[in-house]
Amino acid sequence: MIKVALAGAGAFGIKHLDGIKLIDGVEVVSLISRDIDKTKEVAAKYGIGHVTTDLADSLALKEVDAVILCTPTQMHAAQAIACMQAGKHVQVEIPLADSLKDAQAVVELQKKTGLVAMCGHTRRFNPSHQYVHKEIQAGKFNIQQMDVQTYFFRRTNMNALGQARSWTDHLLWHHAAHTVDLFAYQCGSPIVKANAVQGPIHPTLGIAMDMSIQLKAANGAICTLSLSFNNDGPLGTFFRYIGDSGTYLARYDDLFNGKDEKIDVSKVDVSMNGIELQDREFFAAIREGREPNSSVAKVLPCYQVLHDLEQQLA
Repeated sequence: MIKVALAGAGAFGIKHLDGIKLIDGVEVVSLISRDIDKTKEVAAKYGIGHVTTDLADSLALKEVDAVILCTPTQMHAAQAIACMQAGKHVQVEIPLADSLKDAQAVVELQKKTGLVAMCGHTRRFNPSHQYVHKEIQAGKFNIQQMDVQTYFFRRTNMNALGQARSWTDHLLWHHAAHTVDLFAYQCGSPIVKANAVQGPIHPTLGIAMDMSIQLKAANGAICTLSLSFNNDGPLGTFFRYIGDSGTYLARYDDLFNGKDEKIDVSKVDVSMNGIELQDREFFAAIREGREPNSSVAKVLPCYQVLHDLEQQLA
């Protein structure tokens, strides 16, 4: 039995709790979040015995083998380091950090400790993107271009449940990270060129609400990514893969061909839930003593690209 502490009882923490319920041999024994009353309420619903507002309390529990961090972006790197220093395996939700220096520090400590340290780059696990990945690996499809739209409506600081956030989200360090990593992963080729422009800075949130990014991989494939927090329309991220033998449209866990005909991806993996599949990989890597897909080392090149783009925008 792998015993887990989960930090962050908000929208994404609950997604992980729902996914873990479906995985044998794993038990969440500790829940950490800043609002103790809300944390107790969530813990009661999921049968979690230990509740605290301090991650250190959970790290002190000998029975805890691993930690999943669903906390604000600005805490990710420091908390991941604290987990490994306490001898715990750690999965940190995307992004790994909001600076290259912090991301590198996490990777360096992982190498020293040998613990499993993984980042929640969920697109690697979504069945729709897995289907395309398998086609590429089989030599049936090669990407010429990816066209990606990441659109939300967040003119106020709200989370996915419509609740007020205690921190500010970021188009570059959070939402672009998904696509920057996925593009290189699907191409099997490193990103060698990256450009970005951004719109006006929001007067109170202090972030750009619109951004456009261009990427080029070493193998010649290109990617255009449009991001917005101003979009009052269909929300989410929509991917168009344009290849040498066809076109795929990925909308969350649904996949379509270029004629908008739906492709059955229900047999790609044991679940259609990308978060559950991500967690399954984390726990399997712990049991098997191996590096997981989307380990902190494997996703580090993404954060180098984000750093380079940030320097451009500055």
